[in-house]
Amino acid sequence: MTDKMKIIEVKQSVFADNDADAEKLRKELKSEKTFLLNLMSAPGSGKTTTLVQTINRLEKDLKIGVMEADIDSDVDAYTIAEKTNAKSIQLHTGGMCHLDADMTRQGVKELDTKDLDIAILENVGNLVCPAEFDTGASMNVCILSVPEGDDKPLKYPLMFTISDVVLINKCDTLSVFDDFSKKDVEERIHNLNPNAKVFFVSAKTGEGFEQWTDWLKNELKIYSK
Repeated sequence: MTDKMKIIEVKQSVFADNDADAEKLRKELKSEKTFLLNLMSAPGSGKTTTLVQTINRLEKDLKIGVMEADIDSDVDAYTIAEKTNAKSIQLHTGGMCHLDADMTRQGVKELDTKDLDIAILENVGNLVCPAEFDTGASMNVCILSVPEGDDKPLKYPLMFTISDVVLINKCDTLSVFDDFSKKDVEERIHNLNPNAKVFFVSAKTGEGFEQWTDWLKNELKIYSK
């Protein structure tokens, strides 16, 4: 290496800039007492159906808004609008496989979160990229569905490391996918993240949602103080 050559750590710089922007957004939302929840999972895990179940159990007591992020289409935003009373908008990422803090900020502005108790960001379906970028959320929630297998925490450790909550969805299929071990998946999650809350749920039947939403409501009370 000579004095004429300079090495720029681009990735490190990008993450540092994003982290600073995310922290700024988090403080802004805290000042208006709006709780931002970042919901992540692989495609097909049941994010939108889980979101509908969650909103329908919360909307009597809370003002809720939803930002649906996808590379294209507006199917999920329409689903939220049709099946809940939550305000919803669709964010198109233009080919990006995740949202970062700046894109989230744009969504927050369009959603107009000032009068909301909770804003929920349904991130792009992907277990890799969304885990790498801080969105400015107060809480990261990951969904893992039973058909995906109990080994996903081993294959995608960062996602489960940064998630405050893991919802194990589609528990109504456990009799079919009988090689899925609730004990093993919980142990693998806690080996990565001892503080993660794990809830076993079924967005189809409603199983486990009372425990999940009661816990979330308590967290929102703490946040708003």
